[in-house]
Amino acid sequence: MDSNQVQSVPDGTRVPAFNQHRRLLFSIAYGMLGSVTDAEDILQEAYIRWQLAAGDEIISPKAYLVTIVSRLCINHLQSTRVKRELPVGLHLPEPLVTEPEDDPLGELRVDESLSMAVLLLLERLTPVERAVFLLREVFGFSYAEIAKSLGQSEANCRQLFSRARRHVGDMRRQFDASLQAHQELLERFIDAARNGNVERLLSLLASDAVLYIDRGAAAPVPDAVRGATDVAGRLLDGTRALPKNVVIRKATINGEPGLISYVEGRPCSVLVVDVRRDRIQGVYIINDRDKLSHLPTIEDAP
Repeated sequence: MDSNQVQSVPDGTRVPAFNQHRRLLFSIAYGMLGSVTDAEDILQEAYIRWQLAAGDEIISPKAYLVTIVSRLCINHLQSTRVKRELPVGLHLPEPLVTEPEDDPLGELRVDESLSMAVLLLLERLTPVERAVFLLREVFGFSYAEIAKSLGQSEANCRQLFSRARRHVGDMRRQFDASLQAHQELLERFIDAARNGNVERLLSLLASDAVLYIDRGAAAPVPDAVRGATDVAGRLLDGTRALPKNVVIRKATINGEPGLISYVEGRPCSVLVVDVRRDRIQGVYIINDRDKLSHLPTIEDAP
């Protein structure tokens, strides 16, 4: 849109305009931060700034809001508070329950493009690289739009995107498994673990499979177990240690089949698997109660 074609946004339409783009804005913030709680906080701050913005500042409500959210996320990641609180190492995101019927228009882009595996890879990027990569690769913005949102030149955005692709592009999961095939593989995986069938587990795991376990404050950096044999052994140990009153429900987590475990009605663990070439490449287990606090209780679960 030409800079002279300013859209008038009357005060009475500010709320509907924000709500129209809220799912997109949440998806961007969640992709940037990997935290449902922090993404919601960013949206609250963006809403306040949106309400206070002068009408002549707004060329396009969508572009203006994306700019606010993107820059707030970059500032958050660069803040001394985040640098001080987050230990060195990989950080599993807060899992997000996503069901297709919750987003019939497909606006909530927390599908396989923001899976646990992809979000983990994005930890390799600087905040600005992460913003450029997400806006371009996941949300399909043009380099011109990204440049305006981030206050960068188009040439610099292209360089940042190229650099980000070198870090994560060739490692992003190969989306060759259908949702049904993914679900069936997860079910066979869980059945083998419950029955203590080591041979069956090994047949489902890639030889270089990795298991990540996020235990929260007890171990700020997630445990990483590598190799099919060690992963299978650790999973069997964990299965035997489950409390007798645990209740396990299927759920779609970050656009992929997963499981939520409940004790006394409250979520205590989430498990998601990353599938590549008909084998399980990654297993992600989140036991951090703080990261699960936003999930539904068993009474509210689907």
